[in-house]
Amino acid sequence: MDKNVNAFTQGLEKNPANYAALSPLSFLARAADVFPDHIAIIHGRQRTDYRTFYERSRKLASALASLGIGKNDTVSVMLSNVPPMLEAHYGVPMTGAVLHSMNTRLDAAIVAFQLDHADSRVLITDREFAPVVKEALSMASVKPVVIDYSDPEFPQTGDRLGDRDYEDFVQSGDADFAWALPDDEWDAIALNYTSGTTGNPKGVVYHHRGAYLLAQANVITASMAKHPVYLWTLPMFHCNGWCFPWSISLVAGTHVCLRWVRPQAMWDLIADEEVTHLCGAPIIMSTLLNAAPDQKRDIDREIEFFTAAAPPPEPVLAAMKDAGFNVTHLYGLTEVYGPAVVNDWRREWDALSSAEQAQKKARQGVRYVALEGLTVLDPDTLEGVPADGQTLGEVMFRGNVVMKGYLKNPEANDKAFRGGWFHSGDLGVLHPDGYIQLKDRSKDIIISGGENISSIEVEEVLYKHPDVQAAAVVARPDEKWGETPCAFVELKAGSDTSEADLIAFCRDHLASFKAPKTVVFRELPKTSTGKIQKFELREIARGLPA
Repeated sequence: MDKNVNAFTQGLEKNPANYAALSPLSFLARAADVFPDHIAIIHGRQRTDYRTFYERSRKLASALASLGIGKNDTVSVMLSNVPPMLEAHYGVPMTGAVLHSMNTRLDAAIVAFQLDHADSRVLITDREFAPVVKEALSMASVKPVVIDYSDPEFPQTGDRLGDRDYEDFVQSGDADFAWALPDDEWDAIALNYTSGTTGNPKGVVYHHRGAYLLAQANVITASMAKHPVYLWTLPMFHCNGWCFPWSISLVAGTHVCLRWVRPQAMWDLIADEEVTHLCGAPIIMSTLLNAAPDQKRDIDREIEFFTAAAPPPEPVLAAMKDAGFNVTHLYGLTEVYGPAVVNDWRREWDALSSAEQAQKKARQGVRYVALEGLTVLDPDTLEGVPADGQTLGEVMFRGNVVMKGYLKNPEANDKAFRGGWFHSGDLGVLHPDGYIQLKDRSKDIIISGGENISSIEVEEVLYKHPDVQAAAVVARPDEKWGETPCAFVELKAGSDTSEADLIAFCRDHLASFKAPKTVVFRELPKTSTGKIQKFELREIARGLPA
C-alpha cells in the first residue's frame, strides 16, 4: 500500500469546514464582532470604535475595487501615523491587492523609483508630503490614481495632487463589501523597500501567513493582555509598523496615533490615554528622557517599551526604568517582517551586577516564537560557528516570517536564500547559551533614529563634489540618534571646502537624515591594494569628542 495513502489521508482532505488561509485581516473582523464598541483608534479628538474601524476598512476596499483594484495590484501610501494608514493595512489587502508603504523621509527620486518598480496603480498621500510626492510623480513612469488625505485634526497646507479626497473616497464605498480571505495564505499582502546598500533599494514582499504569525508573536513577546493601549511612536511605514497594525486588533487594543514625534505630545498621550506599550528606536527614548521638566508627566505604572537598532547604554536603561518604562531589546530586518529576535530576559540575571546585566542586554537575543531557525554560520561553508561568543559569522534566519523574496530580483533572491537560509548580511557571534550578538554590519549600514542609511549611497554623493578626492562614511555613535553618518574626506590640493559646505552639498542631493552629521578631513587609511580600511575609521569615529 502506498505510504502516502492511509487512514490519516483518505477522506481527510482540506475543505471549507476545516481549513482557512491564515491572514491578519481576520483579526479586525473578530474584534469588530466581539468588541464593536471598544475604542480602536485615537487621533487628536477623534475616537473610532472597532465597528467603525471595520466598516471604514471595508468601505476603502470597496472604493478601491470600484477603480478595478484587485489581486496583486499595488496600492502605495505616503502617510504618517494617522488613521488612514491603519485602514489601509486592512482595506488594501481586503481587495487582494498589495500595500506598499513608503518612508515619508525619502527624496523624490527614490519615491519615483519605488512607484515605478512596484507598478503602483493607486497612491494615497498626505498633503504634508505634497512637495516631494509632486516631484516624484513628475519623474515616475507610472500614473497612479492619486487620493489626497487632508487631516481634520492636524490640517496641512500642501497642494492637492489628485482629484479625489480620501474621506470622500472612503464614503463612496460599501460598508458591507464582501471581502474574503486569500485563496492562498502565501499571497502577497505588503511590499516594503530596503534602504538600498548599492544602487536602488530592493522590494521585500510579505505574505498573509507571515504577517499573521509575526503579529501573533508580537503579542506573545510583548506580553500583551486584552485591550492594550499602544502609542504609535514607531513609523507605520517601517516594516508595516513591525506588524503591530495587525497585532493590536488581535487583542482588541487601542491605537493611539501620533502624527509627529514631539516630547510634549508623547508624554501627554502616555499619561492621558493610559498607554501600556510603545516601540521605537533609541531616538524615542532620548526624546522622552530629554524633555523639559514641565513637559514630563508622572507615570504610576510600568510601561512596556520595545526598541531595536543599537542596544541602549546602561545609563539610558536606568533612566527609562526610573521614568516608568521597562525596555526590551529586539532585532530584525525588513526581510523578516521587522522584529524576529528578542533579548528574552532570564530571572536569574537579576542577581548580576549592573555591568554584567549591561553585557547581557547588549545582545540581540533569541528567536521569536514564530521563527523556526536563528543561528550564526560561516557565510561561505554554511557550517555553524562555535558557540563561544567570539567566532564571527553571519546571522541566518529560517521560517515562516522570512519574506517571500525580493520583487523582480531573482539574482538577489538566489543570493539571499543560498543553502536554505536567509542571509542577513549582519555579522555576529553565538554565545554558549544560544543568544546571538551583532558585531558588525557587512554592508556598512548606518542605523540612525531607526532608519537605515547606506554608507555607499552617501559616499557616492560626496564623490560628486568637485573638491573631494576620496571619501568614506562610517557610523558614529550618537546618544540621541543611536548612530549618525560620519564622513572622512580627502580634499583635492588647494581646496578650502569646509565641513559645513560638504554637509550642505549632501543635503541638496540626499534625504536630509542621510547627510553626514560630522566631516573629518584627513588622509584615509588604505591597504596595499588601495582599499580603504573602514574598521580603522570606525574606531576614530567612536573616539571623536561629543
